[in-house]
Amino acid sequence: MTTRWAPAKKDTLRALATEILHNYSRGRAFVAVDGPSGAGQSAFADDLAAALVEAGHAAFRASVSDFGRPRGEGGAGADGEPAPVDGAVLRRVLVEPFRLGGSTAWVPAAFDAASQREVEPRWVTGPDDALLVVDGEALGRPELVGLWNYTVWVTPGGGRGGLRAVATAVVDVSDPEHPRRVFDDAC
Repeated sequence: MTTRWAPAKKDTLRALATEILHNYSRGRAFVAVDGPSGAGQSAFADDLAAALVEAGHAAFRASVSDFGRPRGEGGAGADGEPAPVDGAVLRRVLVEPFRLGGSTAWVPAAFDAASQREVEPRWVTGPDDALLVVDGEALGRPELVGLWNYTVWVTPGGGRGGLRAVATAVVDVSDPEHPRRVFDDAC
C-alpha cells in the first residue's frame, strides 16, 4: 500500500500566500475564499490571512455574511442557498473604500445575522499595500462578480462542478490539518 504525501497546513498556506503576493504585493487587492456550505471557508480565510501577515504583508479579513439582509428583506436563503448579500452596502462601505487606499477607512461588517440587525460601523484603515481576504459562499453570484482579484475554492473533497474556470486555486480541505492544492480534476 502506498501512502500519499499530505502537506502540513502551514505549507499549503505559505505556498498560496507566496503565489498571491507574487501577483498582488503592490496596491490593494481582494482574495475570495469560496466553497460549498460547511466547507470551512471562514477558518481557511483566517489561516490564509495569518499566512500573508507572516510573509510580511498587511492582510485584513471580512465575511460576506456580515453584509446580509434581514429576514423578510430577502435575508434568509432558501434551503441550500446562501443568504442574499446587500451588494450595495458591501461595495459602498467595504470594497470601494478599501480600493481607494491611503487614509480611507472601510467597514469590515455591517450586519449581524444572529440578531438580524445592522451593526455599529467599526472603521478600519491600513497601508497602501494590503490584501483583504473575504470568505463566503457563492462569491461568484451576480452582485459580487468582478470584485475578486484571486479566488480560492475550498472543497471538502467532493466535486467542484464548473468552478475550475473561475477559481484561481482549488484546495481540498477534507483533512483540515493537511489541506492540499488540487491541480487536476481529481479531488
